[in-house]
Amino acid sequence: SGGRHPLPNRERLATWLSSIGFANDMQAVVYDRNGANYCGRLWWMLKWAGHDAVAVLDGGLQAWIAAGNPVASGEEPSHFQSNFELGTPLRQLATVADVQQRLGQPGQTIVDARATPRYRGEVEPLDPVAGHIPGALNRPFGLNIGPDGKFKPAAQLRAEFDALLQGHAPASVVHQCGSGVSAVPNVLAMEIAGLGPTALFAGSWSEWCSDPSRPVERS
Repeated sequence: SGGRHPLPNRERLATWLSSIGFANDMQAVVYDRNGANYCGRLWWMLKWAGHDAVAVLDGGLQAWIAAGNPVASGEEPSHFQSNFELGTPLRQLATVADVQQRLGQPGQTIVDARATPRYRGEVEPLDPVAGHIPGALNRPFGLNIGPDGKFKPAAQLRAEFDALLQGHAPASVVHQCGSGVSAVPNVLAMEIAGLGPTALFAGSWSEWCSDPSRPVERS
């Protein structure tokens, strides 16, 4: 199913990028109003399309305005058509089959970015089944952001992820959330900490729990 927010295939993504005038020689800077949930997903998708020149504006539009930078309103001029060409994926996509096949094996460490009550299965406001993938570790995505609305310093993030992983190799990590959006701040945070790149299970919990034969833990 691909979960509640399925990814487009790479060819469709390239067509959309071409339609808005985005070309392979451009530097992309993506941002949200604050935080990095939705823009983080776009950052990841551009990397997945093979485009390396993409950055996330730390703190988002809120931080940009607070720093005294200019903003514009209204529609921007029409963009020209480009011809974006896909490259080798620069970030790894894990499918539900990948996750299920390697469940419980040393080569896979699942990190769940949802709020702890959802991870534990105490509440589930969005999906039909409560709980988490067996063996998953919990790292709510908001823990990556400091009081100023920006990502915590790299050394602090590294210490926190080292404590979470407890010796598990960073390269074994597969990130998930409810639908493959709020997991991306954890992906970004590990890269800021010098522990990436890591994989994203884009279908996440919403895809996992759609099949009643898949195991579920509650704790």
